[in-house]
Amino acid sequence: MAVQPQKEHFLMIDDNKGRQEFLLEDEFYSLGRDRSCELRIRSQFVSRHHAVLRRYLDGNKQSYYEIEDGDGKGKRSSNGLLINDVKKQKHCLQDGDKIVFGPQVFAIYRYRQRDQFGTETYDDPYDITLIDPAMAEDGETPE
Repeated sequence: MAVQPQKEHFLMIDDNKGRQEFLLEDEFYSLGRDRSCELRIRSQFVSRHHAVLRRYLDGNKQSYYEIEDGDGKGKRSSNGLLINDVKKQKHCLQDGDKIVFGPQVFAIYRYRQRDQFGTETYDDPYDITLIDPAMAEDGETPE
């Protein structure tokens, strides 16, 4: 049975209205306060089109996301991006990265890797489950 690792990418955004958690599955996201942004940030301290996220594949066919300041077409945001306390225009996101967009507005990037098992059935005539009589409820012994 083949096991395939699966990465799930998340972005948790804390803004003036609380926390939002997004599962990242698409190749591209725009972030900002404009209603047209896929990931909307609810704060007047954030540019209308503050940043973009792009998904890439590395040499092992594993996906990762890169964040870039601005609208993705050359126009930068007013505040820029502070990633792990360093001002950056572009950054390949790593689990736990903190992205600050403005006063009291930030995001945390997370990913988890889980194993995904194939759907093959496994029939083993010698595979049995043993039940300990002490596990039976109300003192009953299993038949």
